[in-house]
Amino acid sequence: MLLDALIAPITHLIDKIIPDPQARAQAKLQLLQLQGTQDMDLLNAQMAAIIAEAKSPDPWTSRARPSFLYIMYVIILWSLPMGIIAAFRPDTATAISSGMNSYLRGIPDALWSLFGTGYLGYTAARQWGKVKGVDK
Repeated sequence: MLLDALIAPITHLIDKIIPDPQARAQAKLQLLQLQGTQDMDLLNAQMAAIIAEAKSPDPWTSRARPSFLYIMYVIILWSLPMGIIAAFRPDTATAISSGMNSYLRGIPDALWSLFGTGYLGYTAARQWGKVKGVDK
């Protein structure tokens, strides 16, 4: 069941982002209480939509999430040339870093939340597809 594939990653995520043990236990309890509720039905419908998008023959639809992840990987890998720039032109590297930090701080929190939700949804859908033998 999709729920079984989702609970373990979500509880692991809860362990990482909620430092207070009591609040963490409460969040896990609420997650378990979602079983059989309308909220869980909604989550299942959303996951089905993600899976349908991933299987779409339209390359723009089926590659949207992986393409976004590739962009994130490029941003992370940009640290390598930045290290070289910093070695030879520290002022330039500082100016680039300052500009990037200002830009990233300007992105609304809701967009970061959307990214996290999309990333989690994509990875959960991929895992579910692998468990069901649909994806490789």
